[in-house]
Amino acid sequence: MQAVTVLCVGKLKERFYADACAEYQKRLTRFCKLSLVELNEERLPDEPSRAQIDAALEREAEAILSRLPRSGAVIALCVEGRPLSSEALAETLDNWAGRGVSQLTFLIGGSFGLSERVKERADLRLSMSPMTFPHHLARVMLLEQVYRAYQIQSGTKYHK
Repeated sequence: MQAVTVLCVGKLKERFYADACAEYQKRLTRFCKLSLVELNEERLPDEPSRAQIDAALEREAEAILSRLPRSGAVIALCVEGRPLSSEALAETLDNWAGRGVSQLTFLIGGSFGLSERVKERADLRLSMSPMTFPHHLARVMLLEQVYRAYQIQSGTKYHK
């Protein structure tokens, strides 16, 4: 059974996001050992300068990189990443499993995304869409897509 870690910058505040995440966490227990890790998002002024944003991203990068496992695949969610269909994501996860990758770590940045240093560490840069979504919603979407990927691999009717 693969271990899946979702490293998120920022904490869920809205109950409806937390409820949706909890539902997919429950569903995923049949397919993987899931852990969600929330890291603190750096506080910035209302209108931060580029230098303030970059400094905050670097501090967040330190926290993220210190929590990465020594082995396994790292997948960074970022808008400039590669878009994959649900089937292609399922195939990618299955290929990693077939090569003995037992740990998957997904990275979700905060309001300003992920630092370039973190994205360079990733084995895959994944884009959910060219549209921008709140990072809290991205967490729900990611959990649903990971669940969908395992359902596709299992051949169930969840994915039509």
